[in-house]
Amino acid sequence: MTTDAPHDTAAESAQAAASAIADGTASLGIEFGSTRIKACLIAPDGAVLAVGAHEWENELVDGRWSYSLDAVWAGLQAAYAELADDAQERHGVRPEVLSAIGVSAMMHGYLAIDEDGELLVPFRTWRNTSTGVAAAELTEALEFNVPLRWSVAHLYQAVLDDEPHVGRIDKLMTLAAYVHWRLTDRFVAGVGDASGMFPIDPATGGYDQVKLRIADELIGRHHDGLKLSALLPEVLPAGAEAGTLTEAGAKLLDPTGTLRAGIRLCPPEGDAGTGMVATGAVAPRTGNVSVGTSVFAMIVLEGALSAVHPEIDVVTTPDGAPVAMVHCNNGASELAAWAGVFGEFASALGTQVDSDAVFGALLSAAAGGDADGGGLLAYNFLSGEPIARLEAGRPLIVRTPDSRLTLGNFMRAQLGSIFATLSMGMAVLEGEGVQVDRMLAHGGILRTAGVAQRALAAALRVPVAVRSSASEGGAWGIALLAAYLDAAAELSLADFLEQRVFAAQDANEVDPDPAEVAGFETFLERFRAGLAIERAAVEASVQHDNAQHDSRQHDNAQHDSAQHENKEAGE
Repeated sequence: MTTDAPHDTAAESAQAAASAIADGTASLGIEFGSTRIKACLIAPDGAVLAVGAHEWENELVDGRWSYSLDAVWAGLQAAYAELADDAQERHGVRPEVLSAIGVSAMMHGYLAIDEDGELLVPFRTWRNTSTGVAAAELTEALEFNVPLRWSVAHLYQAVLDDEPHVGRIDKLMTLAAYVHWRLTDRFVAGVGDASGMFPIDPATGGYDQVKLRIADELIGRHHDGLKLSALLPEVLPAGAEAGTLTEAGAKLLDPTGTLRAGIRLCPPEGDAGTGMVATGAVAPRTGNVSVGTSVFAMIVLEGALSAVHPEIDVVTTPDGAPVAMVHCNNGASELAAWAGVFGEFASALGTQVDSDAVFGALLSAAAGGDADGGGLLAYNFLSGEPIARLEAGRPLIVRTPDSRLTLGNFMRAQLGSIFATLSMGMAVLEGEGVQVDRMLAHGGILRTAGVAQRALAAALRVPVAVRSSASEGGAWGIALLAAYLDAAAELSLADFLEQRVFAAQDANEVDPDPAEVAGFETFLERFRAGLAIERAAVEASVQHDNAQHDSRQHDNAQHDSAQHENKEAGE
């Protein structure tokens, strides 16, 4: 009997998983990240049943970072198809009916839709930093920090620039709200996602009406009749039903027709909110750090901040509690680029290794580096970085002749660059007296045990914990919010996560090491001082690009003139 028990338990677990999919009690989460679209199917207790993913990349369109809507739908369908195949392979059943679906995506940005439902200009993502004038004016008028990437900043900048499409806007959306709208015909946003569009009143859980009137008046001075209040989606908290999957929406998600219409959807959320859920950090004095293409920390506040800080966004949890957000535009992308180079080097030597093995080796090397990076200085700025007061970025590695150039120090400097601007922003919260007991972290580079986690603890000077589910990420977080629809009547979101999702899950926690803290502080001092190098690099490369552009225009003009002369000679 004892011998058969493990087998019986495994068989029962497998049968329960298959039944959850077949009976329609599983929930689906879909998240549009910066580089991957992920789909995650979970059981009612949060256990992962199947996953799917699709890689995509942003592109520069008319000088702005964007993704095409064709890429949105192709990626969504590819990720879901892979998930359905995974469910079939693992459990012998494909999803037909689900308990609920949730959609999450990169927060902020600008999707302007006309009354016919058509996109007016290419999607402008959070990564664009061309809204400086608008963000500054809104921040002053609202007495509330409005970052460059917020939706209202994008709209107001378009108004100030007198863009032709502005008068035709019928709806203003985030990417999550847009996909949800197309799947359900409901124009709504989860409160966390909406808080990256416009300030939320914590007392009502909706847009701050006083600030909304000020914004409407400000916009109206430049464009008569245009009202932000008429363009924004309805705000819904976690646990509220936000529509059902339409027939057209079901075909958009699953063109094979296997998935049925009528499935409930939870409010669409931003990646910051799903990160909080995926780490179980939604109660006061808890916080989380998400490390990906961007890096951001979320601290659930006990009270309001005493002043407006340009380094700090005030957003909300998915259930409406105020959150201080430190957002850094640049995260692990430069580290990933270097990992690609080292992977190519391994291939050139005749050794084929996958990307996870390359990352693991490089991060392990960082563990043996000097705590301050051996005198090396790295900048991971692929784009502008508001916390560092940079409108554009250039990735750099700089060292003095007496620095110690080793693989360990090189990778230690790369890790330091990922967490440096985050540390600069967190110092502002420390000055506000904001306290946090520990930070829960998630993101791909944390899959290599200990290394990045210790570096992050040193940078923030607080204990950092990584749960066993940390690699599941935002797709799992939004799937949990979808599953929460069945528990919202009896449990708060924090209690749901604590009692039903994380109760039996361990977290690996590390305390800041004093030697690593001291080393990082040395690196950060060097990082701050070297920002002048970064600014010079941006300025020099811009001047070079402009000179090349002028040279090309001159060459083209000469070519056109020669062709014209030849044509006249021929005639």
